[in-house]
Amino acid sequence: MNKPVRVLAVGCAVLFGLLLLNVNYVQFVNAGELNDDPDNRRVVDAEYARERGPIFVAGAPVAESKAADDRFEFLRTYNQPRLYSHLTGYYSYLYGSSGVERTHNDVLSGNDPRLLFNRVIDLVSDRQPKGGNVLLTIDQRAQETARKGLNDLPDDAKGAVVALRPETGEILSMVSLPDYDPRRLASHDFAKTTAAYKELNDDSGKPLRNRAVQERYPPGSTFKLVTAAAALSSGKYSPDSMVTGQATYRLPKSSTDLGNDGRGSCGGDQITLTRALAFSCNTAFAKLAAEDLGAEALREQAEAFGFGDDVIDDLPGDATSVFPADPDEPQTALSAIGQFEVASTPLQMAMVVAGIANDGTVMKPYLVKEERSPDLESLDEAEPEALSQAVSSAVASDLRQMMVEVTETGTGGSAAMSGIEVGSKTGTAQSSDERNPYAWFVSFAPADNPEVAVAVFVEDANVERSDVSGGRLAGPIARAVMEAVINQ
Repeated sequence: MNKPVRVLAVGCAVLFGLLLLNVNYVQFVNAGELNDDPDNRRVVDAEYARERGPIFVAGAPVAESKAADDRFEFLRTYNQPRLYSHLTGYYSYLYGSSGVERTHNDVLSGNDPRLLFNRVIDLVSDRQPKGGNVLLTIDQRAQETARKGLNDLPDDAKGAVVALRPETGEILSMVSLPDYDPRRLASHDFAKTTAAYKELNDDSGKPLRNRAVQERYPPGSTFKLVTAAAALSSGKYSPDSMVTGQATYRLPKSSTDLGNDGRGSCGGDQITLTRALAFSCNTAFAKLAAEDLGAEALREQAEAFGFGDDVIDDLPGDATSVFPADPDEPQTALSAIGQFEVASTPLQMAMVVAGIANDGTVMKPYLVKEERSPDLESLDEAEPEALSQAVSSAVASDLRQMMVEVTETGTGGSAAMSGIEVGSKTGTAQSSDERNPYAWFVSFAPADNPEVAVAVFVEDANVERSDVSGGRLAGPIARAVMEAVINQ
């Protein structure tokens, strides 16, 4: 064999070997990624030929597939679509999926390996294969109450509500406004679907974004709970320790004076830490953090509550709450009152108050209670999981009583409930001179045996700047959600 022929033969052999390697890589190594690719229409078409499993709330389907009279065999439909839009998400031929439709797609579509036996039986029995079922943790009354509370704010209000069961981490309610109708994206009329997606995607109100988990904001004075937790955990402070209550505090190494809401004192030059929390005293917490605790203690305490971590698996695209990396003393003072670069999701602030309510143990929040086969056999049932011991049980007990004082004597009176002690904390966070502040309210009840922890965030309620406060806008919503859970 002459040299040119040998070179050609070797070249062909190498190319053939590379082809075999590529085929094996595509079929075995990269198969899962290709199957999950939303642009893989073969997979999507196969799923549309199968009855997708339902998503349940309180025993009733909020998302299900029904027979279609077009080239697809089934159409995804949503019951009470706006109430659950950010939880179920959408399932769209053109735009993929979001929410639980995405995170639990394998079960809902029937592709989960645990459903292999069901698929084999369906094949042998010549039955149409079906997807599995997903059951959510949502309390329907709490969900309806939360959405009504936000909807009752002035027109075009934006905000979010999260309610957790402190002992387990179950999400009892999660609402985000503005919302949307997922049926518009699930339609088989692709011209209408395309127009709907463009409209929603271009909307400045971001209706496709779940503000409860996908957006983060300065938490304002609700973050004083974290600062108070750090102070009590340091061993240097008790609820009765004296701190400054003066009207202004000169930020360290600066010529800037920080004032309290209303520009007055908090009841005297020296007040207790409990009173400082009850009346949301900026000067007290800023000085305490900048001149004593320091940034590292605040960061460690924030991270113990979940800041810096991805905290939920059942919803995609959750934002990580953050504490600034290396603040100087003035920035530490501002961080202590939830300003500067501190940013939190409403879910994260609900976790802070839930951890305090649960003897200091922060539970991992979860939305999916159980996955079942098409024959209703349990595939997986959620088990409560502790994320951290954010504070000791003694510190948590002190914080709970301090939060009760916020409700009974301080800024949180709008959450008061007849015959039930409520712990709360208000917050008003500055954003920019061009827009109104954000209003926050976090709470739990009953104080002696907490059943529910709530975070309410109002991004914009179209009211005068002077009317924006956590107690006024968000507090009544928190109270109504707690009542919905407790008064079952």
